Amino acid sequence: MEALKQGTDALFILLGAIMVLAMHAGFAFLELGTVRKKNQVNALVKILVDFSVSTVVYYVVGYSVAYGTHFFVSAESLAQQNGYALVKFFFLLTFAAAIPAIVSGGIAERAKFWPQLMATAVIVGFVYPFFEGVAWNQHFGVQAWIKGLTGEEFHDFAGSIVVHAMGGWIALPAVILLGSRANRYRKDGAISAHPPSNIPFLALGAWVLVVGWFGFNVMSAQTVDKLSGLVAVNSLMAMVGGTLAALVLGKNDPGFVHNGPLAGLVAVCAGSDLMHPLGALVVGAVAGAIFVVMFTLTQNRWKIDDVLGVWPLHGLCGTWGGLAAGIFGSKALGGLGGVSFSAQLIGSALGVAWALVGGLVVYGILKSTVGLRLTQEEEFDGADLTIHKISATPDREVSW
Repeated sequence: MEALKQGTDALFILLGAIMVLAMHAGFAFLELGTVRKKNQVNALVKILVDFSVSTVVYYVVGYSVAYGTHFFVSAESLAQQNGYALVKFFFLLTFAAAIPAIVSGGIAERAKFWPQLMATAVIVGFVYPFFEGVAWNQHFGVQAWIKGLTGEEFHDFAGSIVVHAMGGWIALPAVILLGSRANRYRKDGAISAHPPSNIPFLALGAWVLVVGWFGFNVMSAQTVDKLSGLVAVNSLMAMVGGTLAALVLGKNDPGFVHNGPLAGLVAVCAGSDLMHPLGALVVGAVAGAIFVVMFTLTQNRWKIDDVLGVWPLHGLCGTWGGLAAGIFGSKALGGLGGVSFSAQLIGSALGVAWALVGGLVVYGILKSTVGLRLTQEEEFDGADLTIHKISATPDREVSW
């Protein structure tokens, strides 16, 4: 029976890893559909190469930083328990690699290629796993300190803070240091609109992310005996809550409609194992509203050119999710309890602060050394031709 459980657990978390791996295709197509046509190839290449760099760095360094273990042992040792330790690494890697995929959407259309890969290596090798270890592996006694203060540990079941807020708040200084796209905000005060280049691809990316998210959340249980249908239905309710709120507040805009479910899912990650489904619906709806309102403010009033709105979507909705777990996870609002709003506030604030500092240091150093931005001419030509020497739909050469 033990061998059967080990094999089942390994399969369970492997399927989760594969579902979250598929989400990276969602990141790619969401970005491809949002950016202008001259930057579509770059969107696809960035996500794949960022994932590849993340894999190597997380295997060699990052996983050890977070969990204090490594894989520099014999294959015989690694194969024990059906290789569960390895597939757990695979699963957690897909979370780590989401950080550069999130950042990618914010800095799209004008960022250099190689400096971003350098940033990916540092973020996935140290910045992200450092806080991952604090939140999920009891590093430095931070969780014990929070529990001593509030009576409960900081709770983040599937990464509203650890993954999403981390990615969104790292992206914010990167976007600001990079500066807005050329001619986006004109000297006369007008704003040049850059509408999505391909709504079907944007929608495809959103749908792939939504489906994969059920692996992201449900499989965060990590073993079959801890599987909870509550997580699945809470994810579903938050997804539709986010969609409907974005539909209404976004006035039928398809960009908002397809980011709404993502906002809801970002927010429900932390407390998806605790909330009542009706609570999850509210959490998702609030997140959908946060995204629409804050994306509009960021772009139009504050003139921060966050192309995919990754700071509102992941940074702010993730932060809301961390706090919401302490509200809607309480028994008073139909949740399972065992969570403290004060603990959620402290843990969320620590995650946001670490991400901001990490993003500022990493991208600040890169800007002052190798530079972050394409030249004006390269940006005008587009990242596709500048970096990859081909457009998404090259004209066919006809020989007569």
